[in-house]
Amino acid sequence: MVQVDVFWSYALGASFASAASRQLKNENNPFQNDYFTYTILYLSCIFAPSGIYLLWQFPHWETMQAASCHGDLPAWLVTVFSITNITQGILGFWVSYQFIQSGRYYLAHLQWFLGYFCMFFVLVHGWDGLGWQRFLYDPTVLNNQLWEPGQHMGLTFLWSNVAFTLYGMGIFVIPFMIIPMSKWIIEGAKNSPEVNSSDIPKSIQEICIPFFILVIGCSLGGAIVTSILIFVLKLITGNLMVSILFGMSINLFLAYYFFFQEEKKGYELFKKLFLAEPV
Repeated sequence: MVQVDVFWSYALGASFASAASRQLKNENNPFQNDYFTYTILYLSCIFAPSGIYLLWQFPHWETMQAASCHGDLPAWLVTVFSITNITQGILGFWVSYQFIQSGRYYLAHLQWFLGYFCMFFVLVHGWDGLGWQRFLYDPTVLNNQLWEPGQHMGLTFLWSNVAFTLYGMGIFVIPFMIIPMSKWIIEGAKNSPEVNSSDIPKSIQEICIPFFILVIGCSLGGAIVTSILIFVLKLITGNLMVSILFGMSINLFLAYYFFFQEEKKGYELFKKLFLAEPV
């Protein structure tokens, strides 16, 4: 979706860099190495084309129902959308690289987590609290009836044209992301003196499980909780912007204090990915 892909792209770039933390620690230039080359190829050959395809095939859904047809899309928007699907990934890679160079692998990994959190928050809440309704609505299976507030397909969206397109794209998007990430984490750990041999992941599954728990369980779950909190605050304050500001701040503070501080459960999940930081 146009409104979320900037965050998703950032998360992808950061996740590739974080997975190669130990290798990039020895690289003097973030943009002259095989890991950045792969990131660029992934963003330009898989991620960006998937977004462009969805924007052309489903302009209403890809814009969160803001556009009803191609004629509603200005040329500059399509151009910027195509560019940022790559440039934001470069930014995510670069920011994580900066933390890697200072030996702060945990903060490097937090970059992709925050990217996914922002992505899911926009999907769930949107700009008016109706993001999830916009997401769960495909006009192409409803006689091209345009979305209106209160409308959504619920679980039947899983059998929509948009959903089947997403399933097909997932065949390329997910494996070409998680397989190299897992490979880089394992390779880096094997050549790192600060990682105990018993802590080195033995398989891709040992990396996939904590990664997807963090992405789906924690970032998506956190976005849902934040959206509910904002809804409650809006009932109290009557001001959407104030509710979003306080809701986001409160939830991020509580998440860090109770879940993501060192030795907390969230931190331990991340530790299964970064394994150990330089002494």
